[in-house]
Amino acid sequence: MKAGGNLGCSDYAMVEFRIQHRGRKATNRITTLGFRRANSGLFNDTHGGILWVRILEGRVVQKSRSLFRHHFLSAQDQCTSISRKSSKGGRRPAWMRKEILAELIQKRKIYGMWKEGQATWEECRNVVRACRDAMRKAKAHLELKLARDIKDNKRSFFKYVGSKQRTRENVGPLLNEVGALVMKDAGKAEFLNAFFASVFTAEGDC
Repeated sequence: MKAGGNLGCSDYAMVEFRIQHRGRKATNRITTLGFRRANSGLFNDTHGGILWVRILEGRVVQKSRSLFRHHFLSAQDQCTSISRKSSKGGRRPAWMRKEILAELIQKRKIYGMWKEGQATWEECRNVVRACRDAMRKAKAHLELKLARDIKDNKRSFFKYVGSKQRTRENVGPLLNEVGALVMKDAGKAEFLNAFFASVFTAEGDC
């Protein structure tokens, strides 16, 4: 970032800066088990048909636990499918319906046509306003419904409220008394603890 000359005849100076931005979004490759689509009947037949009394007879606790865990996980892998866990940014909002999604696709299409000169600005503006009004109404309708049903459906209410909260950032690198950067979490905690202890004043010393 650097300062340029004055802007016209005023005493305001122009500031030139460059923003470095990543072109690709970070994808979440975390996988999880889809218990909602699990075959519970097959799991009961597979895991329930094992003669545990005969298998675990005469074995110590740790060996029995290992055998039980092995058979349990094997039956779980057979009856449960693997699904990819979506990140927070990849999930659709709770108010997003098929109609609004279609309007968003249409808005992008009209915007692309306007940039290429195939649509007028009035057409693009009308589509943008209609899409914006539909999104506002859908959000208001969802929030009103969650507020009305909070006594019977508290989980959905607090899930929606939690999705609106921003993620807290971690503590960045700290500069200690010798001028070195503290990068590890344990070192940051010790450094902050020592600093707070040094400035802490007991009530009796006041």
